[in-house]
Amino acid sequence: MKICIVSDSHDHREPLAAAVGAAKALGAEAVLHCGDLVAPSTLHAIVNLGLPIHIIHGNNTGDLVTMCRFAQEYGDRVKYYGQDGSISLAERRIFIVHYPHYAKAMALTGHYHLVCNGHEHRAVIERIRNIQGGETLRIDPGTVAGVSGPATYVFGDLESMEFEIRPVPL
Repeated sequence: MKICIVSDSHDHREPLAAAVGAAKALGAEAVLHCGDLVAPSTLHAIVNLGLPIHIIHGNNTGDLVTMCRFAQEYGDRVKYYGQDGSISLAERRIFIVHYPHYAKAMALTGHYHLVCNGHEHRAVIERIRNIQGGETLRIDPGTVAGVSGPATYVFGDLESMEFEIRPVPL
């Protein structure tokens, strides 16, 4: 299963739509948004692309009540987890959170194949040695909106666990 990982869209609909649209064209079947969407209405830019969207809030929470209502309105297409989310896709355990220190700590547990975070506005893909003797992949897709950093997202394959940082096609 191929996925699109984004974060820190900060109400910028156009780059969010460009990144998710490009990832869908490459075969993405789901979107993980690692927080700082801010206004839930920003999701209107991507919800009609038909991909399931898994989202948490960040430190710029926006209107959380409306976010909950938005997720209910779109049913299976939008899953809102709150401050963090533990999900399973393609038989991979995935943890999504906004803060990198929290993501690194969760990666250390070895309970997840993939841990995703945002917040730093700097794209990173790293392998973290966990306490179970294996490695956990941690991904920060950077800021899809290009806020104080290049506009980036991550596209990858959960089966092969190969991921790449991609520029947002603006």
